[in-house]
Amino acid sequence: MAGEFAFGIIGGSGLYSIDGLEEIETLELDTPFGKPSSPIVTGTIHGKKLAFLARHGIGHIYTPSEVNYRANIHAMKQLGVDKIISVSAVGSLREDYAPGDIIVPDQLFDFTKDRELSFFGGGIVAHVSTANPFCVELSQLLLQALRRTDAAVHEGGIFVTIEGPRFSTRGESHTFRKLGFSLVGMTASPEAYLAREAEICYATMAHVTDYDSWHESEEPVTMEMVSNTLKKNLDFARQSLVHLVDVLAEKDQVVEACECESALKYAFASNIADADPQVKDKLSLLIGKYLE
Repeated sequence: MAGEFAFGIIGGSGLYSIDGLEEIETLELDTPFGKPSSPIVTGTIHGKKLAFLARHGIGHIYTPSEVNYRANIHAMKQLGVDKIISVSAVGSLREDYAPGDIIVPDQLFDFTKDRELSFFGGGIVAHVSTANPFCVELSQLLLQALRRTDAAVHEGGIFVTIEGPRFSTRGESHTFRKLGFSLVGMTASPEAYLAREAEICYATMAHVTDYDSWHESEEPVTMEMVSNTLKKNLDFARQSLVHLVDVLAEKDQVVEACECESALKYAFASNIADADPQVKDKLSLLIGKYLE
């Protein structure tokens, strides 16, 4: 089914209500890594198919640490999705990235402590390159789509992922700023790394909801603050996803010169042909083409 979908979206369930979304279906999938966070909703817009997955489950029932990131990415791969847009709420660590702004970050720092970070193990070892953790080409196309809306959009920045579910202390927030980080959130890691292992292009639309807890003239972040800002930005998110369908169509649905689709080519440290058959079977969707 490769190529059937323009792209997949991982974010909140409110994204499903895009004006003009047609032929809506709900798919219950299972994966070798368990069930994804939610059923996957598919639909067409401007004649192109999209797949939506609610990262935290329907009704937001999973903490960032409880999300089954491996199952979510694997489910998208099973559908043939080769591009994923992550829609995430973030705190800003920069004065110029204000609440309500939308950022397309270009770097990632993993500060999590308790997550499954890779599909591999059990006798098959792969070391993928994540020097550029977000797909450079897809990020540029996402920026084009966002700039067709009236949102305040910024390019670039280092996204630090914390474990959560609590928000940062002031000490942590100030330290992140001193380290040069731009944004803080709870879900980019390991989602971006797993997408790379699955050879899926991945870009993030980061919605700034607050100034974390470093800004002395602003109130420290609360869940109410996050929810209110996200509700205001939801229309921008929906509009930009529709625009991205058109941008990809204009580019003939090809992300040019992208290395994501061959990320595993030189990544294996193991002789995968000699691996345990059960492990090979579990990872067949990811490694099958390298066993031929």
